[in-house]
Amino acid sequence: MPKKQTGKENRRKAQAHDEQGLRAYQAWDVEQAIHHFKAAARIIPDEPDYPLHLAQALARGGDFDQALPALAEFMRLEPESKLADRFEQLFASGMDEVEQLLTGKMTIAGMPLEEIGTAIQMWLEYRITLGREPLVVRKAETWAAALDYTVRKVNLRPVKRKEIAALYNVSDRAVQDRHADLVNALDVMPCDYRYFTGQDNPLDKLVEAAEMLEQLEARFQEP
Repeated sequence: MPKKQTGKENRRKAQAHDEQGLRAYQAWDVEQAIHHFKAAARIIPDEPDYPLHLAQALARGGDFDQALPALAEFMRLEPESKLADRFEQLFASGMDEVEQLLTGKMTIAGMPLEEIGTAIQMWLEYRITLGREPLVVRKAETWAAALDYTVRKVNLRPVKRKEIAALYNVSDRAVQDRHADLVNALDVMPCDYRYFTGQDNPLDKLVEAAEMLEQLEARFQEP
C-alpha cells in the first residue's frame, strides 16, 4: 500500500513546481510555467501565490479569459490583500480612467482601433504582471501617455516622446519613466507579437533568416 504523503512533503512538491514555473516564466516558456503553477495549486490549493503566479503566466500567454478566474481564486484565498482594489478593477464592466483617456486621446489622434485595443490590452497585462508589486497611479494621464507611446513604438510609428507628452499634458520625463516600467515588466521589444497590429511583422523575416542560417551552418558542417 503506497505511503500517504505528509503535508510537509506536499508543500515541498508544490514549492518545487512553483520554482520551476517561475524559471519557465522568466525564460518565456509560458506553457511549462502554466503547467507547473497549476500543479502547485492542485497540491496545495490554499496557497494564494500559486493562482497569482498562474494568472501572470496566463496573461503573458494572452489568455486573459483564464487569467481572471485565477485572480479571482487569489482574492478568495487572500481577501484582505492590498492588491484587492487593483484586481477588482479588472472585473469591472466599464473602463477605468487610464482606459478612458487612452480611448479618447488615441481616437482624436486618428489611431487605428486595433492599436487602441492593444494599448488597453497592455494595461490589463501590466496590472496582472506586477503581481505583488505595488501599482502607483498618481496621474492617470501619465500612464495613458506611456501606453500610447509604447504601442506606437512597437508598431514602428514615427513618433517623438515629447509629442505624446504634450498630447496628454504631462512631462516628457514622466512618460519616459512609465514607458521604462512597461518595457521592463512586460519585456516589450520592437514589433512585439503581442502588441504589433500590422499584417507583416518584420520579426518574421528575422526568424526566417535565423532558421536559414542554422540550415546553412548545418550543411557547412556536414562531412
